[in-house]
Amino acid sequence: MIDPALARSIALVGFDVDGVLTDGGIYLGDVDRQRLELKRYDIQDGLGITMLRRAGIRVAILTGRVSESVRLRGLELGVDDVAQDPDGYKLAAFMRMLDRHKLEPAQCAFVGDDFPDLAILRVVALPVAVANAAPEIRRECRVHLERRGGHGAVRELCERLLKARGAWDDAWHGYVAERSNPSLTGR
Repeated sequence: MIDPALARSIALVGFDVDGVLTDGGIYLGDVDRQRLELKRYDIQDGLGITMLRRAGIRVAILTGRVSESVRLRGLELGVDDVAQDPDGYKLAAFMRMLDRHKLEPAQCAFVGDDFPDLAILRVVALPVAVANAAPEIRRECRVHLERRGGHGAVRELCERLLKARGAWDDAWHGYVAERSNPSLTGR
């Protein structure tokens, strides 16, 4: 359970990619001598991120790999920030994001699964571990999700956070209402 006062203080939620937004598997190949990397994303996780944004919470993606699929997924979801560092130095990128948005770590949550996430997990107010997180990571986190990365963990956190804030029902009802009224969508 997430403390409602803490939940209401969260202004930004950051997500790792491999092992959190995905199941951690990476498909590598090439097409016409061009490197190709594919990742599988959970569609319900994406809708959870949409609900966070509807509730006015900023969303960031931070990864220690560089992948076009991450850039595309971030664009598709309309996330506020995407940082891809090929050397896995996530904390500096995270702190730059906070400076840009005039936020403090005490206003943030982060969802991680492995050692490259630990520096951020140690500074945020709400460190979260997916079910498949390394034991050392789980020990550092306040919230332990039941679902694995790439299999609904992100959606689980989004729902738990928004329910603790008292914002879940407004978020999903508003989402459904927009898609149920053609005059609102212009379709």
